[in-house]
Parts: sequence; C-alpha cells; structure tokens
Amino acid sequence: MSDIKFTVNVDEYLSLNKYEVDESNAHIELVDDPSDEEFDKLILVCPAALYKRDEDGKKSFDYAGCLECGTCRIACGDTIIKKWENPQPTMGVEYRFG
Repeated sequence: MSDIKFTVNVDEYLSLNKYEVDESNAHIELVDDPSDEEFDKLILVCPAALYKRDEDGKKSFDYAGCLECGTCRIACGDTIIKKWENPQPTMGVEYRFG
C-alpha cells in the first residue's frame, strides 16, 4: 500500500450543485415531535447535513439543499419521516460535477 493520503472537501463539491427550492411544497416533512434517537441517526447519515442540533440540543431541519438520495428515508423509514417524495419538476438539486 502507498502512503499517499487523499483528502476530499465535500463542502467544495456540494457548493457546485444548483438548488431550486420549492418554498410552497416541502418534499420532506418530519413528524411533529421526532424522537431524539431517530433524529440523531439522521444527523449522522445525511450527506447534506440537513438535520442539526444547536448548542442547547434544539433540533432543526431544512429540506433546502437536499441531495435527494433517500438516506433519511432508508435510515428511519416512517418513524419520523412523515413525507418524502421527489421534488416537483424543475425543482430540487441539479448536480454540476462528475
């Protein structure tokens, strides 16, 4: 094995993508009071880091910037994901790299 190390700046690649956010129709919705355990799963697995906790432990979620990969739906199923669907035509992510 070689001693060459590779570093990937994911934020740099994500910033190349273009997003058209449908403000009137969220394509992902969570249940009203998501469980801490299920929400913490999403913090760990979401590649776009849409699920967050602040310093006080308050949960936040924003579907803008979603990569539409479905990881949240797979990780938590219908436990805290109330709605997951593809965005309307011309909305959502447009990949611009690779």
